[in-house]
Amino acid sequence: MSGLIHIGFGNIVNTGKIIAIVSPDSAPVKRMVQNAKEAGQAIDATQGRKTKAVLVMENGQLVLSALLPETIANRAQAENGDTDEA
Repeated sequence: MSGLIHIGFGNIVNTGKIIAIVSPDSAPVKRMVQNAKEAGQAIDATQGRKTKAVLVMENGQLVLSALLPETIANRAQAENGDTDEA
């Protein structure tokens, strides 16, 4: 069974549906976020803060978070029981 992780400000996502957790700083990711917003496929979970991570979900939606990608990845690994440090 897939777990749930906290992505900031009381927002929670299903870890089994996450494809990637990326930084929003590169131009391709910025374009991807803009296109998702225009198509209504972006979920903004930042509560007005700066977007620091973009979660790409398996249904094509993007979830924007104010937490760092490393923080979210660590929480996802802890949820799955993976304790290996890369």
